[in-house]
Amino acid sequence: MRFEWIFHRLVDRLSGCSVEEGRRSYSQCGEDLIVRFVFDTLRIPAPSYLDIGAHHPHYLNNTFQFYAAGGRGVNIEPDPQLIAGFTEKRPRDVNLNIGIGDSTGILEFFVMNVRTLNTFSSTEARQLEASGKFRIEQVLPIPVRSVNDVLAEHFGRSAPDFISLDVEGLDLQILRSLDFARWRPKVLCVETITYSDRGAGEKIPEIAALLQEQGYFPFADTYVNTIFVDRSVWQRA
Repeated sequence: MRFEWIFHRLVDRLSGCSVEEGRRSYSQCGEDLIVRFVFDTLRIPAPSYLDIGAHHPHYLNNTFQFYAAGGRGVNIEPDPQLIAGFTEKRPRDVNLNIGIGDSTGILEFFVMNVRTLNTFSSTEARQLEASGKFRIEQVLPIPVRSVNDVLAEHFGRSAPDFISLDVEGLDLQILRSLDFARWRPKVLCVETITYSDRGAGEKIPEIAALLQEQGYFPFADTYVNTIFVDRSVWQRA
C-alpha cells in the first residue's frame, strides 16, 4: 500500500509540474523531478550533491533543480569548454575541470561531435564512432582524481545527499571504487545504459546488482538512467 500511495503521489507530481512551481525538469528524461519527489518525502528541501559528468549548468542536468532551490554541491566536468558555463552560471558551487577515475593521474578524454557522449572510455568512443552516427573530434589529456579523494576534500565527514553519475562507460568502475562504508549518499542517479558496436543501447545489470549489495534499491528507471535510494533512509522516512 505504501508503494501504491507513493506511485500516485509521483504521478501527480510529474503530471502537474509547472515552471511557476519550480518543477520544470532540466534532466534528460525527468530524472530531477523524480529525485525531487524523493527528497520532498525525506524532507530535504535543498540537498547537497556531487555531479560527475555534469555537462551543462542547466541543460540535460540532474542537479540544477536543486541549485535553483538553494542547494550547493560540486560539479565535475572534464571538457574545458563546458566547465566555463558552470563557473559563470553556478557560482555557489565548486566547479572542477577534472575527470573521476579509480586513481589519480592523467587520462585521454575523447571529445565527441555530440558532447553529451564525451568519455574517458576508448572502447565507448570507438563503438560510438563505429556506429557511423558519431565521430571523435579531439583526444585531450585531462587530470583525474578518485571519487573518494574529491568527497574527502569537498564534503568533509558527511556524504552529499545526492550523487549524479554519467560518465559514458565508466560508471560501474567509479561505483566499484566508491567507499560506501564512509560515503553513503541518500540518492544516486546513474546512467545504466551503454552502446554496442552497432550503436544499440544496452542496459548494464552489474550497476543495479552492485548498488543493491550496498543497501540501495532502484526507485525508478527511465531506461537511460536509474535512480537508487538508500533503503534504510527510505524506510525511516
